[in-house]
Amino acid sequence: MPHRTELYHEVPPTCWPIVYSPDYNITFMGLEKLHPFDAGKWGKVINFLKEEKLIADDLIVQAREATEEDLLVVHTRRYLNKLKWSFVVATITEIPPVLFLPNFLVQRKVLKPLRTQTGGTIMAGKLAIDRGWAINVGGGFHHCSSDKGGGFCAYADITLAIKFLFERVEGVSKATIIDLDAHQGNGHERDFMDDHKVYIMDVYNRYIYPGDGFAKRAIKRKIELDWGTEDTEYLQKVQTHVEGALNESRPDIIIYNAGTDILDGDPLGGLAISPQGIVKRDEVVFRAARNHRIPILMVTSGGYQKRTARIIADSILNLHNLRLIDKELATSEAKNPKVELMIRESILDLTNLSLQ
Repeated sequence: MPHRTELYHEVPPTCWPIVYSPDYNITFMGLEKLHPFDAGKWGKVINFLKEEKLIADDLIVQAREATEEDLLVVHTRRYLNKLKWSFVVATITEIPPVLFLPNFLVQRKVLKPLRTQTGGTIMAGKLAIDRGWAINVGGGFHHCSSDKGGGFCAYADITLAIKFLFERVEGVSKATIIDLDAHQGNGHERDFMDDHKVYIMDVYNRYIYPGDGFAKRAIKRKIELDWGTEDTEYLQKVQTHVEGALNESRPDIIIYNAGTDILDGDPLGGLAISPQGIVKRDEVVFRAARNHRIPILMVTSGGYQKRTARIIADSILNLHNLRLIDKELATSEAKNPKVELMIRESILDLTNLSLQ
């Protein structure tokens, strides 16, 4: 039997399926500024959405911190124990001075925000099934696997969200990961290496971190990009391969890793996609999910420029303007849109038979 968790609690229908907590943001004596990652970008996204009157505090689903028992659904106890050593966390987060902090501070100021984002991704997985779509404003720690972290990723939130769904939600037995961060998602790839229930599509800069050749064996649809790839080529490849992936895999849920480190000028991504290109990319993925009637969970993943928060907010606003996400639609859609579609098709078939 699955363990008891606080992450699958009932969410009021008045809430948007947008998950966030102020605890996502990492701030401690300026140490977060020693990594190119904007460790406060998640709060900035929410503030932009509030300014545009899309959401308010009481309409957001408040993320809860993943407990050790939650994390053990995927992670080994040995790995979680390693995180009690500050030098291990310093290596994973790529912030060397963390090495000198007492671990109780590291737990509170660095790992608790990451555990809360991880809880948010797990929660958003269930919300996506219930409402048809969900966005965790954080998460997307795609370099972390069950027994190893890296690249600012300490917990395997994508793997956890999928495993929770497989264990706890009837009718969810196949998942497709669409990873469009600039970096290869080697964490979830290692976790699902021999799992035929999980189909992985990964589009990334072939020349940058992590270059994990072993993990690449898990990718069912691999699109490797060159330095400086621009909008036209990129969007054409995304459109073609997202359709191909969904036609091949026919999943019960899409996990969309929507990294913004593909942005032109990103110090780590090495690609040259415009802000408008990122907004269009997200639109392509959400439209494909809608057309195929597959629930979608989006996580925000990497993005190493100050302007990425504004771009993420603009993309969410665009999805809303196009009615690819909508609160009323979400609350009125099926508990499981795929099941609802099957019911409607069955009724239609019976009607057609009676008319013959």
